[in-house]
Amino acid sequence: MNETYNIKVAGFGGQGVMMVGQILAYAATDLDLYALWYPSYGPETRGGTANCSVIVSKKQINSPVFQKATHLIAFNQPSLDKFINNVKSDGVILYNSSLIDAPKPFEDVKIYGVPANEMALELGNIQVANMIIMGAYLAITDMFTIEIVEHMLKKLLGERKAHLMDINKQAIQKGFDFIKNLGGIHA
Repeated sequence: MNETYNIKVAGFGGQGVMMVGQILAYAATDLDLYALWYPSYGPETRGGTANCSVIVSKKQINSPVFQKATHLIAFNQPSLDKFINNVKSDGVILYNSSLIDAPKPFEDVKIYGVPANEMALELGNIQVANMIIMGAYLAITDMFTIEIVEHMLKKLLGERKAHLMDINKQAIQKGFDFIKNLGGIHA
């Protein structure tokens, strides 16, 4: 792992953006890394804009704010458009190609498109598109193992939503396999 990752996760409210960010932060702390999760919501509850900043670091984090993201995870076109120019050189852009047109290539940024909505529908539940993106992110970055992420997901879902664990695990694996087997690379 690098010293520090600045991760921007962005989409519409209701797409599971915040859960992806929380899982990344909790997974980091479970491995005794420093982590910070900073949510930002639009004025609407559902369907409005939502994004979060996640910092994962081997050293203490001094500020919750960063100018450039190491990684951008975009769930919709407005989010990609808003944050695409704030990705560092040698950074990564992961986007839901079900809802986003392929961005123009950047010379020094790796870009991955994953048809998360279609893949979620294949599993029978559109709401796991965020976990398909999560699995793809794990395959791209090798930041955390699937097992650590599933452990954090189980904690976040709790007993009340434990029945959703199996389909979420399938979604994580499906996203992971998509990147590992097919590439999903647009640039």
